[in-house]
Amino acid sequence: QLVESGGGLVQAGGSLTLSCTASGRSFSSYGLAWFRRIPGKEIPGKEREFIGGISFKDDMTSYGDSAKGRFTISRDNAKKKVSLQMNTLKPEDTAIYYCAAEWHGVGSDHYPLYDYWGQGTQVTVSS
Repeated sequence: QLVESGGGLVQAGGSLTLSCTASGRSFSSYGLAWFRRIPGKEIPGKEREFIGGISFKDDMTSYGDSAKGRFTISRDNAKKKVSLQMNTLKPEDTAIYYCAAEWHGVGSDHYPLYDYWGQGTQVTVSS
């Protein structure tokens, strides 16, 4: 089970850190990622936009274009937690953010690969 927290309302230019805590064992064996969804604006075949991912094997990270240079994904296996530090937020970052876990994953941008999902946390950026 994955549980996100840290969403909320922030002004444009501000920062927010999302956290996702897992229950169960073998957390370190999962690749992890953050995706987001804007209700009513989903693109068929790409309903969830990839934000960032981190590999189970070597902590290698990757980011979607909208996140590069502004967002940072990290993991703490001892705390079974994955975080997303978001800086320089823009109104277009307003969305529901989800964390996801894939067994032996590399933090892929392909959301059907993921085995587990959190319930999502709302991030709203005001202009």
